[in-house]
Amino acid sequence: MTMPLTSAEIRQKFLKYFERQGHTIVASSSLIPANDPTLLFTNAGMVQFKDSFLGLEKRPYKRATTSQKCMRVAGKHNDLENVGPSPRHHTFFEMLGNFSLGDYFKKDAIRFAYDLLVNEYGLSPDRLVYTVHTNDDEAYDLWTKDMGIDASRVYRMGDKTNFWQMADVGPCGPTSEIHYDWGEETCTCGEPDCSVLLDNGCDRWLEIWNLVFMQFNQDADGHREPLPAPGVDTGMGLERIVSIIQNKRANYETDLFTPIIKRTQTLLGDTDAQAAEKYVAYRVIADHGRAITFMVGDGVMPGNEGREYVLRLILRRAARYGRIAGFTEPFLAKIAETVIEEMGGHYTELVARRQFILNVIRQEEERFLKTFAHGLDLLEALVESLKAEGKTEIPGEDVFKLHATFGFPFHLTRDIAAEEYGFTVDELGFQKAMQRHSEISGSGSFKAIDESTLSIYAKLLEDLKAGGDEPAQDPYQSTESKTTVLAILQDGKQLDSAGEGLEVEMVLANTPFYVESGGQISDTGTITGDGWEMTVTDARKPVSGLVVHYGQMTRGTARTGDAATAQVDADRRMNIMRNHTATHLLQAALQSVLGKHVAQAGSLVAPDRLRFDFSHPDPMTAEELQAVEASVNAAILADYPVNVSHQNYKEAVSSGAMALFGEKYGDVVRVITIDGDVSRELCGGTHVQHTGQIGAFLITGEGSVAAGVRRIEAVTGPTAMAHIQAQRAELSRVAAKLGVKPTDVANRIESLLTYLHEHDKEIKALKRKLARADFEQHLQKVQDVNGISVLATQVTVDDSALLREMGDWFRDKLGSGVIVLGTVLNEKPSLIAIVTDDLVKKGLHAGKLVKSVAKIVGGGGGGRPNMAQAGGKNPAKLPDALRQVPSLVAEMVK
Repeated sequence: MTMPLTSAEIRQKFLKYFERQGHTIVASSSLIPANDPTLLFTNAGMVQFKDSFLGLEKRPYKRATTSQKCMRVAGKHNDLENVGPSPRHHTFFEMLGNFSLGDYFKKDAIRFAYDLLVNEYGLSPDRLVYTVHTNDDEAYDLWTKDMGIDASRVYRMGDKTNFWQMADVGPCGPTSEIHYDWGEETCTCGEPDCSVLLDNGCDRWLEIWNLVFMQFNQDADGHREPLPAPGVDTGMGLERIVSIIQNKRANYETDLFTPIIKRTQTLLGDTDAQAAEKYVAYRVIADHGRAITFMVGDGVMPGNEGREYVLRLILRRAARYGRIAGFTEPFLAKIAETVIEEMGGHYTELVARRQFILNVIRQEEERFLKTFAHGLDLLEALVESLKAEGKTEIPGEDVFKLHATFGFPFHLTRDIAAEEYGFTVDELGFQKAMQRHSEISGSGSFKAIDESTLSIYAKLLEDLKAGGDEPAQDPYQSTESKTTVLAILQDGKQLDSAGEGLEVEMVLANTPFYVESGGQISDTGTITGDGWEMTVTDARKPVSGLVVHYGQMTRGTARTGDAATAQVDADRRMNIMRNHTATHLLQAALQSVLGKHVAQAGSLVAPDRLRFDFSHPDPMTAEELQAVEASVNAAILADYPVNVSHQNYKEAVSSGAMALFGEKYGDVVRVITIDGDVSRELCGGTHVQHTGQIGAFLITGEGSVAAGVRRIEAVTGPTAMAHIQAQRAELSRVAAKLGVKPTDVANRIESLLTYLHEHDKEIKALKRKLARADFEQHLQKVQDVNGISVLATQVTVDDSALLREMGDWFRDKLGSGVIVLGTVLNEKPSLIAIVTDDLVKKGLHAGKLVKSVAKIVGGGGGGRPNMAQAGGKNPAKLPDALRQVPSLVAEMVK
């Protein structure tokens, strides 16, 4: 019996088939979209080709094929609660695709799809059915006439299923879908005329491939014009085609998931029967384990906003289902190990970042588990309270409290409430609470640039190109450029001119301004013309190929077509270059001192400072920080040349050049090499020509920013010198105060600390003696309350430890009794209550007693039956509170 193809073989067969058809195999882009600010995650294969389809980017090939990493966590087929119960819902998946960038069109797309499915994968033609758009006669004829498919197997359907558009404006076109028929016996809709045409979600039909024909360009009025160079974008879910070829009705039964599921079963020690009973938890762990591994591998870190929140949500949902399945300790890093073993052959970045991925997942899961049990207890108590009131919905404020205090993402609370208690949650109330919190804290969620705004810039670039005015950018050769004003905009509208005081956007024929990318912030400067000047405060690239300068007209009136000079602030740029080259030296030093597991996880390169985030599980020691700082400064003093070259991407990476998280790279990349075998990185930023130009490097801070990620902040050049001079001046002032030389400050402080420590011990001993003497006087205040010795008195102490010790003295002296001592600490009343064990057995309770006393001083507290503490707000009420103790004791022993 012939074994079915493995998922790896199916993926490879797809790519190799299209390579034989003249396609270039293009590596998957990151899950973090580098060229589309409207997306939280890459959710389709065409995302990395979007600019090519829009005509904003030219590639050295017109045919491409990929296996793209994708994430979908919301939408019609991707509601998170369906992941687990459903056999086919996923968060992370792979999209196989072939793309024609203005080359072939419908005929070849249809021919390729049929040939691959039937002749390469061996699917039965009788199992395949097809859909085309109602008005797409061309596609219909290609299926029925050219391919010879019986017309009864080709359905015409409307816009809902068979028309695709990127946005309200822009490229769009009809689609043709290929569906697989699992057989009549698998029908779940029960309709006598069951078919794809009904579009009713029947499990008999599985959509496996969608062929999108980008045929038109739609304007704002909905009018469509044929594209001059139509294209093809196809997508086939790897998980789906694998399920068909391996004949598994559930994706989780294919070899994409079974190794993870078997690993889970081994870790739990479950029998096959036990694992089958827990199938939902097993599926959630398998799906979410893949998702979090790939997300962290692409540089997403756990957090409370945007894609970082999605990672935290999915990881914690997996951890919760792990508890349901029987895990009592963190386990997700072990699941990630299996994902890396299974997927690392194709997605090599998983292997390269293995330790970083495992560290981040392990630490995030451990962090969550510390508060998980407390959060569950609070949720249970909340539900019981609501049940007593006859309610079945958890208020939004309480859902937010679980989120903010115990790390319960909204979806997790919703799942637990529904599955364990049959409760709903107030989602609107939660969102309002989140909004209030965001307004107070100044934070906000992921903000996408809307498509309509992007379309304005895309249309502008298209018009400029059509008129022969394609804008150019070169931030590397000079900080000054003679140029021409191509466009002036304000609030999305083009202006013929702009006068003094107006805040505008300006597009130039060519510009030396660098646009924020790779952590390096944008340049600032000026644009000047005949009698006018614009101060540039920012430069952005809303669409590929278009640099927009933002700022204010400070003099005169600028007009479209004016000759102009673009001038970057050269001093500011130089400081940015110092900091950027320093980050390369810093990464090299960190890898040398801490190990090769260090990988960049984010950066900021500004004129006055640099910030570098990197993978490392532990805080750096003072010795490690000193070693890193010394290594960077040694490279600066060596004055190594900084060389720039351009290479093929694959050749550059294979030669050892480092590629960074989440960056989009073309086929030809810019490589920054620092001589002396110091550093070699792919980088599009601006750099000094020699390391000596950096001047000096000074680390100003080190700390944690996320699980498994540390952050170093540093300064260079003039800022570093200013820091050093300020520190020297402060050291001199301290030395003068101490009456020693600056070199002797540390020794002098050490001796002073020793002196103070010894005197502190003497003072504490004297205070203890005074308290002991005071103790004898207070014994005279003992009262008899129904045969019980009760002492309630105010004492004079200045720390809570001595207050507790005095309580022990009184207990030991009385043998049997109730003691309540009060004092004023830091201008607030403090109380301790002690009940001897013999009286505890008679029903007296120190915690309840001190709680009642504390109310009088405007506070609260509690504790054990034999000892409890409390605090308050009003020290003036302390004598009154202590006078109430005898009557409170009398009440307790009635």
